[in-house]
Amino acid sequence: MLLGGAHRRVTSGAVRTLIAVPTYFEAESIETLLRRLRDAVPDADVMVVDDGSTDGTCETVERLADELGQIRLIRRSAKRGLGDAYRHAFAEAIDAGYELLVEIDADLSHDPAALPEMLSAAKAGADVVIGSRYVPGGRIEGWSRSRTRLSRWGNRYASIVLGLAINDATAGFRVYRSSIVRRFGLDGIRSSGYGFQVEMTYRAIRCGARVVEIPIVFRERASGESKMSRAIVLEALVLVTLWGLRDLATRRRSQRMYED
Repeated sequence: MLLGGAHRRVTSGAVRTLIAVPTYFEAESIETLLRRLRDAVPDADVMVVDDGSTDGTCETVERLADELGQIRLIRRSAKRGLGDAYRHAFAEAIDAGYELLVEIDADLSHDPAALPEMLSAAKAGADVVIGSRYVPGGRIEGWSRSRTRLSRWGNRYASIVLGLAINDATAGFRVYRSSIVRRFGLDGIRSSGYGFQVEMTYRAIRCGARVVEIPIVFRERASGESKMSRAIVLEALVLVTLWGLRDLATRRRSQRMYED
């Protein structure tokens, strides 16, 4: 159980929802995000997983936990990455009986106001709901043309190589039903950044997940520094290629066995 007492505001019949927020030096944006989350989804619990920030991020979260309620801070002593933070939060949430698991960036790139629609899609039966930049109605604000082209190319590459049929497999604004995460399991997932998002999508689809993409407006962070790096992009490219080659080898072995 995340939080209880006077702060808890769970409406009768509400679906238990955990919003996971990884942070690393996000003091300039975290208060605005948490207040917007509380306004948008007042019944949801929030878990902030911090990787050793020393800029006041944790102190802000603790203050807002007392004021707003339903917020828990996990302090970690060193930077272990976005993927590891989500694995930590999701594992605890599944053990605690949460039904819906949310990913959202701490830098205000994702608007919490889109969450009610995304949660509604999950409650209606979707196993994975992606806040997508690349479906009609979705868009990106504040990126250069070259960065947008790179992102689009990466998504198309992943879709073709892995057969995902998803427009935005690298998106970081998502809702998962805990049942699908239990089905494919968090064990063995070690990737981070874009690679983590693609791998989660890949595993879910291989388990027969129903995936829905809802258009969102993605905005480049207004403050702080981006955590994205060439190493994270390269990791995703290498992993997608390896997974694709593995699937190809598996199909060829199955074909030979059938022919024999």
